[in-house]
Amino acid sequence: MTASKTEDTGPGGAVTAYWCELAWLPPGEIAEGVLVTVAEGRFSDIVRDVPAPPPGAERLAGLTLPGLANAHSHAFHRALRGHTHDCAAEPGEATFWTWREQMYGVAGRLDPDSYLALARATYAEMALAGITSVAEFHYLHHGPDGMSYADPNAMGHALVQAAMEAGLRISLLDTCYLSGGVGVPLTGVQRRFGDGDAERWAIRAEALAAAYKGEPAVEVGAAIHSVRAVAPEQMRLVVAFSDHHAVPLHAHVSEQRAENAACVEMYSASPVQVLHEHGALGPRSTAVHATHLSDVDIALLGQSSTHICMCPTTERDLADGIGQARALFEAGAPITLGTDSNAVIDLFEEARAVEFGERLATERRCHWTAAELLTAATSTGHASLGFPDGGTLCPGAWADLVSVRLDSVRTAGADPARAVETVVFAATAADVHSVVSGGRRVVSEGRHVLGDVGAMLSEAIGQVR
Repeated sequence: MTASKTEDTGPGGAVTAYWCELAWLPPGEIAEGVLVTVAEGRFSDIVRDVPAPPPGAERLAGLTLPGLANAHSHAFHRALRGHTHDCAAEPGEATFWTWREQMYGVAGRLDPDSYLALARATYAEMALAGITSVAEFHYLHHGPDGMSYADPNAMGHALVQAAMEAGLRISLLDTCYLSGGVGVPLTGVQRRFGDGDAERWAIRAEALAAAYKGEPAVEVGAAIHSVRAVAPEQMRLVVAFSDHHAVPLHAHVSEQRAENAACVEMYSASPVQVLHEHGALGPRSTAVHATHLSDVDIALLGQSSTHICMCPTTERDLADGIGQARALFEAGAPITLGTDSNAVIDLFEEARAVEFGERLATERRCHWTAAELLTAATSTGHASLGFPDGGTLCPGAWADLVSVRLDSVRTAGADPARAVETVVFAATAADVHSVVSGGRRVVSEGRHVLGDVGAMLSEAIGQVR
């Protein structure tokens, strides 16, 4: 591809033009020959039926999509990939809980500098996969001994810097994490996750929010790690922070049956019911996983329009189970997608896994259309991150363009009219060849502007391990 031409238009700033061979446009249709212009990081105009690239416009081959939104990430988990799958070490006994101990080992070795390097490389990998916004569920706050750094938000600042350098917008979900289980104090490396109580968490979170006030590419949201980690009486300040700043509020919910059992034993209610009773559900909220739910739980989540973030790759990897995505969606809960532990970074894989999980559970095909799954990965995902003006190709939206090859060994033979089906059910992150994020070109011909992302990952992970 040739370099795009930037034209000086005076006070309005620079305008860059792209001609898309095929583009997925609202309300979910494929158009041929779409000319897109960008000004100051946003789409200024989108014109259909342009038969050929006009002078100065860069040609984007294949199918061009809006940017993808990763609605749940733990960046430091990327260092675990390939290191937690030795089944011979724990024959018949490997569970989420044994995996968690290995995760704590990595968590105990990070500092702001090494976290910056690891997160920057991880976010660059996300950009290569077409992700332009990420929700980082951030609880790695303090030093390994639980003591604060000179700047109590040093680790959070590292994540924001990493995202900016990699070309992603970030919803930094500052996570309240106060106990190691229902009624169990933090011990060992868990101490670096906690602030003591929700009041001290709120003080630190307010300082973090103030640091990025007015920065359009950064949203400082909040998270309740889980009912295991935050007692009900402590939740109110986290909810108040979200309400006061009108920012996202996320929480891990019912990922494991053991979590549900402990919650019912302590509070005589499910995790969803506890969150509902303390005001933590609603349109700005996201329940991550929501794997093991009752009919009452599904009704509460749906009636409150709480988003549900499905992370099928991680849920399979950790043997969590298969969530009831379609039932939740039909009850009124919008579905989003996340990479969670980053065992795989590929939202096309996460999208089709939602459908394939339903097939395995029901022994029936066709629960989700490709367009519904792609909407979960784009506009709905961006809305759950606090970027409602992202994930769609329309004037005024964030200028994110993700172009996917339709001539790779995975996608060759695609019918242009069904290109969305081909991408969702056959393409992988490796088929993304071009990414524009907020008007900034971050991926060209499958290569990130920062250079060799594989080498970056190897070095950063080597430092941690």
